[in-house]
Amino acid sequence: MSKRPLIHRLCIIGVGLIGGSLARALRQAGAVDQVIGCGRSVDSLQRAEELGVVDHYTTDPARAVAAADMVVVCVPLGAMRGVFEQIRDHLAPEAVVTDGGSAKGSVIEDARAAFGELPAGFVPGHPIAGTEKSGVEASFARLYNQRRVILTPVPESADWAVARTRRMWEAVGARVTCMSAAHHDDVLAATSHLPHALAFGLVDTLSRWEGEHEIFEYAAGGFRDFTRIASSDPVMWRDICLANREALARALRYYTADLAHLTALVEQGDGAALEAIFRHAKERREQFLALLEDKH
Repeated sequence: MSKRPLIHRLCIIGVGLIGGSLARALRQAGAVDQVIGCGRSVDSLQRAEELGVVDHYTTDPARAVAAADMVVVCVPLGAMRGVFEQIRDHLAPEAVVTDGGSAKGSVIEDARAAFGELPAGFVPGHPIAGTEKSGVEASFARLYNQRRVILTPVPESADWAVARTRRMWEAVGARVTCMSAAHHDDVLAATSHLPHALAFGLVDTLSRWEGEHEIFEYAAGGFRDFTRIASSDPVMWRDICLANREALARALRYYTADLAHLTALVEQGDGAALEAIFRHAKERREQFLALLEDKH
């Protein structure tokens, strides 16, 4: 007798890098029977079907979630509330609804506004994985292997829904952690949202300097490495910055104070203090990389 897959009917709303990679990985793991894709672009959905990422597709979220036992919403944060409103009255009684949003407080607020009373199957989540590329063509099955996924259950989240969401992510090789939405947003503001804002800001600043063409012409590998994430989707990152603006603003103020201190050390020619900062940063980064190696 064949083993029943973990998910019978998976609905992915927003079939790009995140949603497409999840669908590919669940297929590869034999953890899903059928995948329904939903989005605004018919061309993108057709491409997802051609690539074998989805079995069927529709542009109507209400139709997409019909009979789905797992619904994963992977749209930009600014579009979350609209999706929740469209699916509200069409979910199966025991459907799990989770998401891939990078700021959890705003997702929970949008869900409360749309649903009124949150369904027991609602389990906010955030896979900490991605690349600077976007679209279903960029998706790949190993994106979540040994990557961390954070779940931020609300009081209404049923234990069975949290458990099913955890099993879904573990089936694709992810390491799952639970924490509060507020803690998640503080941590991600520092570790993800701040670096992206700095990368976008640096490229924008240099693009407006006199001699901009020469600056970019002679930029070395360090510039390329530091600014790689500035190739990410600007709309998505605009939404993330706005959705997590309080935590991100705190992180930016903290960094700005340290940057002002660094500026003063350069102006004063304080080589010893500069070297101490650089050595400390180098040591901490090497510890971080060693920790990653141990976990892999």
